[in-house]
Amino acid sequence: MEKLERIHQNRQVMAFILTVFLSQVYPEPIRYSVLEETESGSFVAHLTKDLGLGTGELAARSARVVSDDDKQHLLLERQTGNLLLREKLDREELCGPIEPCVLHFQVFLEMPVQFFQGELSIQDINDHSPVFPDSEMLLKIPENSQPGTLFPLISAQDLDVGSNGLQHYTISPNSHFHILTRNHSEGKKYADLVQDKALDREEQAEFSLTLMALDGGSPPRSGMVMVRILIMDVNDNAPEFVHTSYEVQVLENCPIDSPLLSVLARDVDAGNFGSVSYGFFQASDEIKQTFSINKATGEIRLKKKLDFEKIKSYHMEIEATDGGGLSGKGAVIIEVVDVNDNAPELTISSLTSSIPENAPDTVVSIFRIRDRDSGDNGKMSCSIPDNLPFILNPTFKNFYTLVTEGALDRESQAEYNITITITDLGTPRLKTEHSITVQVSD
Repeated sequence: MEKLERIHQNRQVMAFILTVFLSQVYPEPIRYSVLEETESGSFVAHLTKDLGLGTGELAARSARVVSDDDKQHLLLERQTGNLLLREKLDREELCGPIEPCVLHFQVFLEMPVQFFQGELSIQDINDHSPVFPDSEMLLKIPENSQPGTLFPLISAQDLDVGSNGLQHYTISPNSHFHILTRNHSEGKKYADLVQDKALDREEQAEFSLTLMALDGGSPPRSGMVMVRILIMDVNDNAPEFVHTSYEVQVLENCPIDSPLLSVLARDVDAGNFGSVSYGFFQASDEIKQTFSINKATGEIRLKKKLDFEKIKSYHMEIEATDGGGLSGKGAVIIEVVDVNDNAPELTISSLTSSIPENAPDTVVSIFRIRDRDSGDNGKMSCSIPDNLPFILNPTFKNFYTLVTEGALDRESQAEYNITITITDLGTPRLKTEHSITVQVSD
């Protein structure tokens, strides 16, 4: 009976310690901001002051900085309390088109354990010019096209965001066309060529105009492409897709060169004006590297391995063009389906390899687990063998602490080998094991 009461009291003590530990995790993050391409070693913040700590406390408590992406972008000087940049940061490489670009990190201190959340906002600078995918664009317009007709042009891409990104287009002055800059549903800018007056192929069969894309930087950067316009004889009907939108789901482990789907467009014109060829319309480099389309049949095949953890879906436009230069557009959405292809990962943040036998409730190790899959494939369970005098406690953001269950007896057992097992819930289940050796000192 006394033994049961003692076990109950020990568990109450452990619950109290865990409650105190979790209370040291501060929910509100500390926020900082730097310009991209700032030199390595540059000052970011004075952590001692911002965290309300005493002088030298960061060093005394073995403070360290850990980034969510496991890359050490920041350097902590424990003695001074200064947080510095370890390397130059490229906003486009880190976040691509995502805005705002925020790097999440944690500051944790040992003895006693304490966590702080941090956010570093990477501010964009105008270090990229708008770029067109080709140096020349060929546009075919039927001579019976009416004034006011819009013709979509090739869009430029600018890796910068916000005001430093692409803002508007201009075209060389002429009497037949002008440019209209419009906003895409995703916020991107694209250009339409607007016809201002009637065309006559016999009077002028071709136009050569310069299309310029400008960003909003100071000074602005620009990119140019030559637009070659051919005036075509009359072709009454443009191709029309049987379905305006095509959708398909593809497993991320689908073999290369597998057929994914076929699109179909019809043109009621006869002869060359009725023949249809297929191609991607204004596709990104990623889409062109990942998929191919058969010009004659409209069949789309896989060119490159898919990775659900990097890209979950692809949205593309397919253009069907007849022999007279008229075209129709159809949309294709390819959803990538996750498979359980990533085993759980374990990263040790703190490890005590030797503990005294008379020190109960000692923190042996602090570690973090992660699984790069999603859904059930990314859910995890973490455990240690039941017959060991240790307890595994979940703490914060997939962090765990391994603590002694009570005082140890070196004379009974001087060493413990602890195997930590992490298993995901995918099909099939994947697991990772990590062993820790702990010495008990006299």
